[in-house]
Amino acid sequence: MATEAIARPPAFERIPLGQRLAANGLDAVTALCLPAALFIIALFIYPFFYGLFLSFEPKKGDWLANYQRFFSDSFFYGTIATTLWLALPVTIINLVVAVPVALQVRHMRWQRVLTTILVLPITLGTVLVAEGMLNYLGPQGWFNRVLMTLHLVSEPVKLVHNYWGVMLSLVITGFPFTFLLILSYVTGIDAVLEQAAATLGANARRRFWHVLLPLLMPGLAITFCLSFVQAFSVFPSAVLLGAPAGPTRVISIAAYQAAFEEYDYSMASAVAMVMAFVQLAIVVAVLGVRGLFYRGPAAGAKG
Repeated sequence: MATEAIARPPAFERIPLGQRLAANGLDAVTALCLPAALFIIALFIYPFFYGLFLSFEPKKGDWLANYQRFFSDSFFYGTIATTLWLALPVTIINLVVAVPVALQVRHMRWQRVLTTILVLPITLGTVLVAEGMLNYLGPQGWFNRVLMTLHLVSEPVKLVHNYWGVMLSLVITGFPFTFLLILSYVTGIDAVLEQAAATLGANARRRFWHVLLPLLMPGLAITFCLSFVQAFSVFPSAVLLGAPAGPTRVISIAAYQAAFEEYDYSMASAVAMVMAFVQLAIVVAVLGVRGLFYRGPAAGAKG
């Protein structure tokens, strides 16, 4: 009996690994998420805090010298307004266009083919789209040649190396992303709700404003935030299709010049922190407005 007791393995060794992890508050699903969590910490959280601390270690002056320089020099703080003047209109345009397109595409027979065609620009990349626009919309491009051949204009229309070139590029590259997000939300709405409204006599316009739009509002808010962040971080388009020393000197260009032209990584980190703060402020404001919008009906029903 003594020999048998010694040969028997301890009780904890007979417990399956999943049960032991669950007993310690760590189930198998959580364990599978650990590599992703470590990946996020290594590539996002650590660089963010490293850049944050680096921004408070300027080459000259006290610990706030970089931020004082940024907000006291219009050449720096003016980039915020320039970037917002690009990102906000582009985001709104893509959102306004994507909603009706997605509503129409969901009912079409060749939905997959049309979706593939509409999202094709996102697979080309910003640089390739910019190069194509330079060749097509440039002074000697096809667009201006056609206009001049038809005698619609006497001189080439300037659509590149200015604000409009960057804006068009952001619309072309940002629309597929916005469209895919909106399409996912639109297809998730139960068609029975729209059919019930039609049965009650609501036309297409009233069904959109009173049925579809309220259901889409949470998705529209999230899509706006993601599309805005994507447009706000514009860099290749502003360099290739804009005027990086003038009207399209966005905040990402200011960070690049501080890091790789002035070799002042502390100042570049400060610019990046300002950039992150502006994006976060817009996202929080949009999500806050969405929260107020959806607490209203609940509060009214409770009252």
